[in-house]
Amino acid sequence: MNMIVSQPHGAAAFAETNVRDSGSAQPADTMSFIRQYLRVARRWRYVIIGVTAGCVLLGLIVTLLMTPQYTATTSIEISREADQVTNFQGVERETGTADQEFYQTQYGLLESRALSERVATQLRLVDNPGFFERFGVTSDEGAFQLVNGRYAAAGRAERLRTAGNILRKNLAIVPTRFSRLVEIRFTSPDPSFSAQIANAWAENFIQTNLERKVQATSYGRNLLQRQLTQFKERLDASQRQLVAYASAQQIINLPQSSTSNGPTSERSIVADDLAALNGSLSQATAERIQAEARYQQAGRAGASPEALRNQAINTLRQRRAELAADYQRLMVQFEPGYPAAQAIQSQIKQLDRSIAREESRVSGSIQTDYREAVDREKALQAKVNQLKASYLDLRRRSIQYNIYQQEVDTNRVLYDGLLQRFKEIGVAGGVGVNNISIVDPADVPQSPSSPRLLLNVIISLLAGLGLGAGLAFALEQIDEAIADPIEVERRLGLPLLGSVPKVEGETPKQALLNRKSDLVDAYLAVQTNLAFTTEHGVPRSFAVTSTRPAEGKSTTALALATTLARANRRVILVDGDMRSPSVHHLGDVDHNRGLSNFLTGEDQIGTLTFDMQELGFTAMSAGPIPPNAAELLTGDRLALLIQRLLETYDHVVIDSPPVMGLADAPLIAARVEGVIYAVESHGIRSSMVKTALGRLRSANARVIGGVLTKFEARKAHYGYGYEYGYGYGRSDGDAAKSA
Repeated sequence: MNMIVSQPHGAAAFAETNVRDSGSAQPADTMSFIRQYLRVARRWRYVIIGVTAGCVLLGLIVTLLMTPQYTATTSIEISREADQVTNFQGVERETGTADQEFYQTQYGLLESRALSERVATQLRLVDNPGFFERFGVTSDEGAFQLVNGRYAAAGRAERLRTAGNILRKNLAIVPTRFSRLVEIRFTSPDPSFSAQIANAWAENFIQTNLERKVQATSYGRNLLQRQLTQFKERLDASQRQLVAYASAQQIINLPQSSTSNGPTSERSIVADDLAALNGSLSQATAERIQAEARYQQAGRAGASPEALRNQAINTLRQRRAELAADYQRLMVQFEPGYPAAQAIQSQIKQLDRSIAREESRVSGSIQTDYREAVDREKALQAKVNQLKASYLDLRRRSIQYNIYQQEVDTNRVLYDGLLQRFKEIGVAGGVGVNNISIVDPADVPQSPSSPRLLLNVIISLLAGLGLGAGLAFALEQIDEAIADPIEVERRLGLPLLGSVPKVEGETPKQALLNRKSDLVDAYLAVQTNLAFTTEHGVPRSFAVTSTRPAEGKSTTALALATTLARANRRVILVDGDMRSPSVHHLGDVDHNRGLSNFLTGEDQIGTLTFDMQELGFTAMSAGPIPPNAAELLTGDRLALLIQRLLETYDHVVIDSPPVMGLADAPLIAARVEGVIYAVESHGIRSSMVKTALGRLRSANARVIGGVLTKFEARKAHYGYGYEYGYGYGRSDGDAAKSA
């Protein structure tokens, strides 16, 4: 027999746990999620394998029964818009994020009902019974009723809608990411028919696109023509209004300049005259300033620039200088009265008078020029002032004129723009360039696109694994059985003291008498763990109970009493189950005297016990079965009994009744130092155990830990980790004997 040993807790851990909270369940779920999933998968592996195998088989059968389908693909290119042959600034436009709306619209047009019905009409599918039979439309009534092997004309509209729905249902539009390429895929049982539909779909899409452009161009031309007529009338009316106002206000403007990008600008005659006179005034003012400067310099006797530059004056001055030189030579030898000297002096005086006359004439000429410049400046200034007044009056009268002029210019710009757009639409409509083209026409597919056996098997396998895993987790949530020792802590929050193997072929007493048996090894491990639960080791008084009968609590109490006695401890085993006693059977005695006698008032403990010589301890039977055992346990006699027994014995072990349905176990648990809880492996639901533990804790009982009884490794969830243990290091003969 392969036996299981639980891993003992450390002494410090047990001491710390029980000192901190002896009555609370300690967290036991330390397993990671991955290990938990693996545990569930291993436990329910046959369920997962079965569901997976069923799904794979079902997928294989469905795949083999499916009709082969063939998919033909036509690849087309959709440009953002037609090539701009009338715009010399660029031939094509780059595609951006904002163009996604355009492409989504094109994808919608490819799947439109109108296009599908157009293809059905072109290929004459509406009147083809074989087409409808190929796609499962076999109705013999209404529009699909055959008369002499042909459909009736009355149901053509309904057949057209049905044919379009069939085509769209088997059509797939697949855009290629980050490109302008789109694939048109059609699937049917006939490969040639698939290729025919895919190519016809692309061709009809191109034709409908061209038709929409022609219709849009025609509509645009008509609309622009009506608008041109309206704006032409508006332009003529504004021009007549402008001319009438100019005539009434006598506003005369001359064309100034003309540009190709704008209207001709105008300028008034008054503005031109004022500009010209203002320029003349500026020139007259400059001339007057120059004449005034010359006039001021002419006042300096002969020192003016004009006198200095005068040739006659310079000649006279030179002659005078020569005569003055001759006169000075004569004065060296002669007196002033010398006739020759007097003659020279007379000539000099005559020259002085001539020079004076010339200088006076030059000065008069400068003064005359200055006066003329002043008069001319004053005349021009008066004329400029007069023109300024006329110009300001013209400006006041030209306000409304300018308003009319702006209206004329606006109407002319609008009219010219519409006229240019009208010409462009006419040119573009005549060119007829399409922005959709076929890249690769569809070929007849050589192999079916579906069903794909390998893909379907993989999908079935994945689906089976998913369903199996879901079913396994559902069963795991439904199943409340305690199968593994670790679940005692994980599900019940109860410290695990040990796991005990299921004994087959012998009684528990016989197994305990064999010191090499797996049962003895298991309870030795429980005793070892029990020694770490208090500061003084194994509790001096403790009870062994379970949720319901036959879970192994009596065997646990018997085994712990035996192992403690073999450790040279004085031990007494008290049968606390006064409803269904069992300890007296182990000693081959009756239960005429025992616990119930003491609880009813008898004080002679020695007469109530008997020796278990083979196992080495003393026992006390339950005594006569009382009418109501709970009434005997509510008094203080049980506590007094335990106190008196501890004066003689080292440990008092009480085989307590089960918890559920009885008040005995909580009453006994409240009187002892601790309670050991026996849980049957694969035999009790965890919810029942939790309820029973709650009753004990509500009675302020201290649950030391749990013992998993009747454990079978082959039924464990893990199936590994418990295969070695108590038989480790044992010879084959010993192992066979223990088994």
